[in-house]
Amino acid sequence: MNVFPRPLVTAVGLSCAAMSLIASSPSPLALPRSTPEAQGISSAALRAFVEAADQQVETMNSVMLVRHGFVVAEGWWTPYAAETPHMLYSLSKSFTSTAVGLAMAEGKLSLDDEVLKFFPEDAPAEPSTNLKAMRVRDLLTMSAGHQVEAKLSASEQIWTKTFLAHPVMHKPGTHFLYNTPATYMASAIVQKVTGQTVLDYLRPRLFEPLGIENPTWGTSPQGISLGGYGLSVRTEDIAKFGQLLLQKGQWRGKALVPAGWLEMATARQVSNGSNPKSDWEQGYGFQFWRCRYGSFRGDGAFGQYCLVLPEQDAVVAITSGTKDMQAVLNLVWDKLLPALERSALPANDSEVKKLKTRLAGLTVRLPSGAAESPLAGELAGRTFLFPTNEHRLDAITFAAGAGRDTSALVVRVKGTDYRVVCGHGSWQKGRMAYDSLAEQPVAAAASWTADDTFTAKFCFYETPTYVTLRLKASGEELLLDSEYNVSFSAAKQPQIVGRIRKL
Repeated sequence: MNVFPRPLVTAVGLSCAAMSLIASSPSPLALPRSTPEAQGISSAALRAFVEAADQQVETMNSVMLVRHGFVVAEGWWTPYAAETPHMLYSLSKSFTSTAVGLAMAEGKLSLDDEVLKFFPEDAPAEPSTNLKAMRVRDLLTMSAGHQVEAKLSASEQIWTKTFLAHPVMHKPGTHFLYNTPATYMASAIVQKVTGQTVLDYLRPRLFEPLGIENPTWGTSPQGISLGGYGLSVRTEDIAKFGQLLLQKGQWRGKALVPAGWLEMATARQVSNGSNPKSDWEQGYGFQFWRCRYGSFRGDGAFGQYCLVLPEQDAVVAITSGTKDMQAVLNLVWDKLLPALERSALPANDSEVKKLKTRLAGLTVRLPSGAAESPLAGELAGRTFLFPTNEHRLDAITFAAGAGRDTSALVVRVKGTDYRVVCGHGSWQKGRMAYDSLAEQPVAAAASWTADDTFTAKFCFYETPTYVTLRLKASGEELLLDSEYNVSFSAAKQPQIVGRIRKL
């Protein structure tokens, strides 16, 4: 393996910009900062990558590049921010895998343990031969033997029992099927053998040593960490996890995770396809994907990435909300990978400043249109009531804004009113619930995209999701069309019609 050497970086010889970046590290547990050039990357090339991502990816949320252990570029698309946790979706799986490895190192389980061994109370009366043969290893490699995933959703279900009752059509270890319920079972096994949820088990062993503050992880009705999804941490936390993987489990002179486990977990354990251009067909490890160019990653729906490039001694952490996840990786390969030089480059303060300026100015695309409309005054204070609908939306009231270049909507969802201030040309933060999204932080922006159409964008910035509402006034009716940027179901929602409330 051609591993690039780590250049010796000291205060002597660093440019003023580099000293400023290192001094900006927010805490002793943060990753150190450096200029790109000091770590063998051109700031101009990095800026080109950021600009391409901004233009070509549907919705970027954040990006952080670590080279030789130093953060050399970091940016958040407003309203996303450095201090804000972000939903990881299936990137959570790689953390669950790490918990399994730690439990193994403590002698609490092994890869060849049969799954049924841990849940005798939930086993079918007559388990099939294939179910009896299912091992912990098979859960981790997505080769549990299922033809389709078990459905773990109903609150009255015992999820482990539902999983074990699901038909195992293939001999475990022979058939790859991406299987989030299998990861849940790995989480349940960790809880069985340690007496702690994966979240609590990882706190002192992984999260606290890495300085990952306040991680949250959803649980099943039985109080078991979801395992395959549900973890939320910050972008830098993703980067730290990637750096730990790159350092084979070592962190500041201490072995947090056994190197042997990580070598197995991130290696190709099973085949999952043969397309040489797809980063989803390069093989699968223990809850890690193999990638092209000798790299590996954890990833989550809609573009949550912890990408580790051992040969280049680099980590790329990305959060995004895109339907085309391969396009994000293609940008890394096309724009970023060629820019990773073997040795340090001459200091270039002017390009560093341009890069920092570009990173500081990133924003999720705002609705384009006018700040005012001739209809605005007529609609002010009016409430439109909606019939029962899938959005759980009861009413919308056009309200006064909070100052210049703002407007407001009062959105009633399941009987609760949320006053949402919308910026024109800016994001305004608040809280709201909508549709299936529970009450949470939101940022809103709006414009009049036609004289009779008010378009509002609600960005739920602890997730990759935003929803665009187009409100068209037509006499006593308000026609509402809504669309999600990303969704596990249809992005564009059926139109619903509200009628003005009579006084």
